[in-house]
Amino acid sequence: MPFLQNPKAQSLITSQWRLPYLYDLVRELVSRNMKLLYKRSLLGVAWTLINPLLQLAVFAFVFQKVIPVQTPHYASFVFTGLLVWAWFQNSLFEASGVIIANRPLIRQPGFPKAILPIVITTTGLIHFILALPVLIVFLLLDGIELKPVILFLPILHLIQFAFTVSLSYFLAAVNVTFRDTQHTLGVLLQLFFYLTPIFYDHTQVTGIPIAYYLNPMVHIVGAYRAIFINGTQPDWLLLMLITLTIGVALPIGLQFFRRQSDRFVEEL
Repeated sequence: MPFLQNPKAQSLITSQWRLPYLYDLVRELVSRNMKLLYKRSLLGVAWTLINPLLQLAVFAFVFQKVIPVQTPHYASFVFTGLLVWAWFQNSLFEASGVIIANRPLIRQPGFPKAILPIVITTTGLIHFILALPVLIVFLLLDGIELKPVILFLPILHLIQFAFTVSLSYFLAAVNVTFRDTQHTLGVLLQLFFYLTPIFYDHTQVTGIPIAYYLNPMVHIVGAYRAIFINGTQPDWLLLMLITLTIGVALPIGLQFFRRQSDRFVEEL
């Protein structure tokens, strides 16, 4: 990459944790990621919305026509959940293969490998933000009035971002040694899609075991819906507990990634 061939950039790599350098590096890599994702694509970034909208059409048909459910604003309810889940799922799946997909960068002496899961999650965040105007129009057409609590949205972004990066460090490192990780992850994500209230309201389901609520995405998705659909503040106590969990998981994940990263070049 041009910026890595620049002598000035090479010297900055030796002091890689300098924030301006890392910021520029993340920006360059996210930009490259976006271009690669939609290279020669006719619809480009519109694919961010096409998949959730198609899923929404299926769920709306099944749970409004075939098996009617009593969830107010069901289409908005599902669309919000699908966008939140898409960011989480796509980021984890791509992060698990990010080391293998970036062999030339990994082999660059001094390249800050730990930045790659952040780049993947940031790319997912950009897709989510690009979809937000469509979601807001969708909510307004569904008769939902947006309330000032929507200003808390960046806090939810930050929590989901940190949670996704925490998991990404583990997955990215493990997949270098155990190449089945990405395939296994695909199955697990499909399973957790159904174990997260994306297309159903879990408060209307009885007999849910306590273990169900240990999934942080249950509460993160619920927090987005509280802001967008109910116009109320999210459950701050639950979000604080998730934040504390991330505060433990993120340093452990980063440390695990760094220890494994010493063997990345020989494993690749």
